[in-house]
Amino acid sequence: MVAAEKTLIHGIRRFASHSRNRAVIHGIGDDCAVLRVSAGQELLVTTDFSIENVHFRRQWHPARSVGHRCLARGLSDIAAMGGEPLACFLSLGLPANLPQRWADEFLQGLTRLAERYGVQLAGGDISAAPEITADIVAVGQVPIGKSVLRSGARPGDVIYVTGELGGSAGTLKQLFAGRKVRPSPAGRHFFPDPRLEAGAWLRRGGLPSAMIDLSDGLSIDLGHICEESGVSAMVDSAKIPVARNSSLDLALHGGEDYELLFTAPGKVKMPAAIRGVKVTRIGSITRKDYRSAIRILDDNGRARALRPLGWQHFRL
Repeated sequence: MVAAEKTLIHGIRRFASHSRNRAVIHGIGDDCAVLRVSAGQELLVTTDFSIENVHFRRQWHPARSVGHRCLARGLSDIAAMGGEPLACFLSLGLPANLPQRWADEFLQGLTRLAERYGVQLAGGDISAAPEITADIVAVGQVPIGKSVLRSGARPGDVIYVTGELGGSAGTLKQLFAGRKVRPSPAGRHFFPDPRLEAGAWLRRGGLPSAMIDLSDGLSIDLGHICEESGVSAMVDSAKIPVARNSSLDLALHGGEDYELLFTAPGKVKMPAAIRGVKVTRIGSITRKDYRSAIRILDDNGRARALRPLGWQHFRL
């Protein structure tokens, strides 16, 4: 059974002490945390839910994976803006009969990732809940006026992705099929690594015109860039980097890859890899086509509309 509230808070505070960031003047212990943003920087703030039986299942996902994934979702958003993470805040709802070991291992997974990127757990809240619910707020910074938004893509820009796509969805497909999958630390599904270094490198070089992280699937997330930028896109199916043991369909629509999808002017010389992460050119931005936001070329060079079939909450 999970510990009483006061004991649980002391435990969280102990885990939080593993990572420190100079931006946190005062963390857990008062009604508010006190943060200091560096001179010439703007604040980035993002929030993400991780809800049992929606984003994870206890019989499939070890507690360390759930904690890691919880924070990775927020850090991936900061990576997509080209930012530097500073602190995080965790609001945690737990069933009263949850084993304390599960809560401890969840916090281990979260704080180990936080420590890797110098992110301090600076506060949050806890509550009883019928199922495990974790809300992470991640805070970062970026130089004034330098955030990489979704709205900067222009006709003629080239579309790129980091890494490989469909690996996380491929693992999830195996789990739904009843297969036992070993939660490898290198796997994109159980322990995704947010592309913070690649995002910051791109921003510092002034290379991307627009950027987003691939959390809901390429077909949906590229659609977000098209919508915010007022453009359309053409994608070449033969160039999409499909992960091993996955498929083109999962690479297009699977989601939870937490790679970066970005655009850049055609004149930019993009490296083949950034900070050890492969970069692949997959298409181009075109003028707004009101018939279809995204079109895809098949193996025969024929173009068809690409429907957004990735993850969408409340879709019936």
